[in-house]
Amino acid sequence: MDAYEPLPPVVKVSGIHKAFGRIPVLTGINLELRRGEVTALAGENGAGKSTLLKIIAGQLRTDAGTVEIEGVDASSSVRAARTAGVAIIPQELAPVLDLTVYENIFLGHERKTKIGTLDRQSMRVRSNDLLAEFGIALDSGTKMRHLSVAIQQVVEIIKTAIDAKKVLLLDEPTSAISKEETQQLYGIIHQLKRRRVAMVYTTHKMEEIRAVADRVVVMRDGYLTRDERIDDITDDEIVSSMIGRELGDLFPPKSSPSVDEPVLNVRELRIDAQTAPVSFDVRPGEILALAGLMGAGRTELLEAIMGVRPYHSGRVSLNGQALGRGMVREAIRRGLAFVPEDRKAGGAVLSMSVLDNVMLPHLNNFSTVGWLNRERACRSASRAMQTVRLGAPSLSVEAGHLSGGNQQKLVLGKWLTTEVKVLILNEPTRGVDIGARGEIYQVIVDLARAGMAVVMASSDMAEVLGLAHRILVIRDKHIAGEIRQSDVAAPDVQDTILRLAAGLATRSNGLAS
Repeated sequence: MDAYEPLPPVVKVSGIHKAFGRIPVLTGINLELRRGEVTALAGENGAGKSTLLKIIAGQLRTDAGTVEIEGVDASSSVRAARTAGVAIIPQELAPVLDLTVYENIFLGHERKTKIGTLDRQSMRVRSNDLLAEFGIALDSGTKMRHLSVAIQQVVEIIKTAIDAKKVLLLDEPTSAISKEETQQLYGIIHQLKRRRVAMVYTTHKMEEIRAVADRVVVMRDGYLTRDERIDDITDDEIVSSMIGRELGDLFPPKSSPSVDEPVLNVRELRIDAQTAPVSFDVRPGEILALAGLMGAGRTELLEAIMGVRPYHSGRVSLNGQALGRGMVREAIRRGLAFVPEDRKAGGAVLSMSVLDNVMLPHLNNFSTVGWLNRERACRSASRAMQTVRLGAPSLSVEAGHLSGGNQQKLVLGKWLTTEVKVLILNEPTRGVDIGARGEIYQVIVDLARAGMAVVMASSDMAEVLGLAHRILVIRDKHIAGEIRQSDVAAPDVQDTILRLAAGLATRSNGLAS
């Protein structure tokens, strides 16, 4: 840490409350940010970290409370926050790939010559100076699409950082970059500290907190649970402040999985050449959960198994027979089903009816010599929608007119018109209210009880512990540890999972790390 004392508060957050619909996200948040200080904002996914950052940046309006920048209310809009000197680096960056590095850096505030044309030479020279200042060896005339995703993200961070006159908010900035680029990011942060910029840095990773933070603020379920100087809190105390949710009665009782031979075998699967191989089996009736931090590689692993993402090497087998790599149709025909993370982008066609969405994965089953048999499709769709307890007036209603919970039930239920041997779920209740979540959990447990194998990735710790028979913790696209069925209900299991996900030593013996 730098030796200077931080300046007085530049940001004062007072009594912030925020809810989405009936779901409270932030409750009574009070927080001060000081010039020249890095505040690590820690908490599980869903704790409210990103929502708080968006409120400070003016991207979301509060239901109650204020955000002041040096005594001036700056929460009314993005423009007000930006004028006050606030910049935010979101989780999902959006560089313009067909523009050069310097064009991206100056996008929206281009320099011009006296006659009104773009001063490309000036922008390029200044961009080269900025890249060198932050330790990046790169020609600013390079097009963004020729850079790796990691370097694109570093450029976007620099672009945003130069706009941060007083406050910079970094939301999971290392989720898509390597350890080398993470070190470059640390250099950028220390440069900004010297300029007395106040920074908030959200992360789950203890090593990153120790590398950059002067102070740690912990959130859980929309509340601030801890606010300490970095030297006054241990890693154990940070982790224990992040966890502690009770499962309650939201999750139905699980039946024991089958002792039959595994239905799904994954052997020596490498997502890319640099990652360690992944091997595991799933038995009929078993719910296997993949836990881990954002960017750990859970989605990539599920997509590789389904065939929608290419992988470097390895083998995926169903009932002992290998699946062709990238053969999605074969995977579906042989009994794999996939519910993606984003139901609107890859799960349901919102402009189509419930019936048409149900028919999409299995059009051949509802066709006779090229003609759709809608009567047969209606019978199958009705049975499938009853299984998932879809709340829709008819099969003809557009999917876009359904609630988020019913859209998710549709995405799940559309696979159930034929026999499914393995159901792959990526964030099965993201964006779903508490009532619909309980119904979806019941469906998942019922399907497993009937003999279906389930492989599920979830960022919700309660969901993982409430549904899973067994848990694999994923870090850097490989298995960091396994929580056996006998250990899922252990009192310190949340602590163990978070430690494995963050690369820390675990207290429990017998777990891989």
